[in-house]
Amino acid sequence: MICCKEIDDYLDIYEKCKYAFNEDRVLLIENIVKPTLMRKDIIFDDTTYYKCIKYCERWYYPLFPYQKFIYAFVFMYDINDFPLFRTFFIEMGRGNGKDGFICPLIDFLTTQYYGIKNYNIDIVANSEDQANDTFLVIHEVKEDNKTLMKKSFSWNLEKIVNNITRSRIRANTSNPKTKDGKKAGAVVFNEYHAYETDEQIKVFQSELGKVKHPRIFIITTNGYVRDGPLDEIESVCDGVLHGESNELRYFPFICKLDDAKEVDNPDAWIKANPSLPYMPVLKQNIYMDYLEMQKFPSKRPEFMTKRMNLPQRNEENFITTWNNLLKASYKDIKKKIERDTPDLTGKPAVCGIDFADFRDFASAGFLFEENGELIWRQRTWICMQNPFFKDIKFPFKNIGQYGYQDFVLVKEESIEGRDIIDWVCDEMTKYDIKKIILDTYRFKLLKTYFIEKGISIEDKKNPNGLVRMIRFPASLAAIYAPKIEKDFANGKINIGNSALMRWAINNTSVKMKKDGNKFFEKIEPKLRKNDPFMAFVCAVSGYEFLEEKVIYAYY
Repeated sequence: MICCKEIDDYLDIYEKCKYAFNEDRVLLIENIVKPTLMRKDIIFDDTTYYKCIKYCERWYYPLFPYQKFIYAFVFMYDINDFPLFRTFFIEMGRGNGKDGFICPLIDFLTTQYYGIKNYNIDIVANSEDQANDTFLVIHEVKEDNKTLMKKSFSWNLEKIVNNITRSRIRANTSNPKTKDGKKAGAVVFNEYHAYETDEQIKVFQSELGKVKHPRIFIITTNGYVRDGPLDEIESVCDGVLHGESNELRYFPFICKLDDAKEVDNPDAWIKANPSLPYMPVLKQNIYMDYLEMQKFPSKRPEFMTKRMNLPQRNEENFITTWNNLLKASYKDIKKKIERDTPDLTGKPAVCGIDFADFRDFASAGFLFEENGELIWRQRTWICMQNPFFKDIKFPFKNIGQYGYQDFVLVKEESIEGRDIIDWVCDEMTKYDIKKIILDTYRFKLLKTYFIEKGISIEDKKNPNGLVRMIRFPASLAAIYAPKIEKDFANGKINIGNSALMRWAINNTSVKMKKDGNKFFEKIEPKLRKNDPFMAFVCAVSGYEFLEEKVIYAYY
């Protein structure tokens, strides 16, 4: 059994003040910490641990109990001398001293007191300021104690090097393509919430493995990017906290409110802010922000997301909440169990098509109604030659993986309209197609291919034609936005496990005109694509065809 006074002290706080611990920290203690302490096959390097505490408190400041608690698990190893916990995921409210937590620790890990040569540490962030701010905390300690520090360290504004171990600390936000081949002992990811893809993350993680005791430290508040790396790692941590296998060796220290209603109880703020009892200034600042939120409701999303670690946004500007989008994909959100979908073979369907430019995105899909549920399955073609393609923050490299199987990356100069219609026609053989709906402009660009396939056009002379052209597409939102919003809220929309579809819906805002009518708009015109959603809207405009009932007459 592992014995450590600092761990025991924190567990004593837990037993006496459980109101201060959110559910995730309770699960950490009960399902990870306590079982770990009872194991007999773990080596706790308490000698180095106490050297760490002494070093940190001498050169920095007294550590808080929760910081000493987490530090202890950094120095636990299996029988093969591999860190028992490779990835430390620390999530807490803004202002709790994330740099104050990580800087003393990584400084120590480069020293002769830790004793591993070339234990290089990269501080990685999505912006130069974030990475440098963390780096400069350590840099200033060296500057403030120059006479003593220069015996063991040399430093400048680019890197800090321990002269004995030759270990260095460096802030890094450069292009990840230039970072292959570097040796690192640890990587620190600051403000993980800002990453929209994992491209940069994977490159820096790949540095690990060439030096003894590889570690990853992720320290962040929550943010507004959804379906990105933060959501992915939170999902993994949730499974670990609930007792799933921890083969990835995660130590998830997650601080947040358990319920949004707790925001009105200042005693509950400690759940998201573990430094609150030791930082009176933090408590005052959070209280002032809370009062501002009461006066200015527009500040609520920022307060809840950054101070209380419960992601929120101004939902009035979005089609639906992010949780509703997840419900449209999963029947069990936490376990990522996809919604049930009946066999749709031979079922009535309406096809919707939308695109802005064949050198950009193009989407087509089929809408079904089963037992009061709208089921949508789509395909999107994405032109890689688009000048903005590399800047679009969607993980296209995941193509073919589960949840990323409904799009095609087109390497040619433009998307071929014939490919869209060929796919539509192939799918039509499976279903009872009632209508193909798109606006007049898109129809003109695809007209030749419809004619080639012998697909009839709906007009005054042929009201039963298969292709319906919408002459005023802007009016669709005014008519169908209320239905779409309501169906999402009631869990009546099934989009399958489509990361692209969730992304597209989340990229769309719904706004109100002066006349009271709503209209759809991209959140950002160049990089936030919403063609899959607009194809869905086209299909919804014909949902009455799915409601037709067959009446049998007997003579």
